[in-house]
Amino acid sequence: MNQHIEWRFPRTPRSVGRARALLGAQAREWKVSDELAGTAVLLLSELMTNACRHARVPPGREVWARCGLTDGTLRVEVLDANDVLPQPRSAGPDDESGRGLALVGALADAWGASPRDCGIGKTVWFELAVPAG
Repeated sequence: MNQHIEWRFPRTPRSVGRARALLGAQAREWKVSDELAGTAVLLLSELMTNACRHARVPPGREVWARCGLTDGTLRVEVLDANDVLPQPRSAGPDDESGRGLALVGALADAWGASPRDCGIGKTVWFELAVPAG
């Protein structure tokens, strides 16, 4: 099975919830288990939040989310127009943020970030193994 979908969002906090809902619905359509879908939605939320909150870009730039199911792997990507690659940081016990990439690193089977091929911005992605059946 080789399936892909892409969504484009305005760079606003509301887009995070919309992306979560769309990925959840797509995962059900692709018959991904509820547990795996829940993990994917949580991790997408972290990446979308980072893109909407931290990416310093000109007004009007969008955030894109891509999702693909290929050969037993669910891959989710978030693309934005900011060139700065994310770096995990150590959040203290009283910090209210700063744990998103640590969460992605802990729950995803793989993750990374790279400059976009077009030369503008970056792609941050994660992968989850989808059990057969």
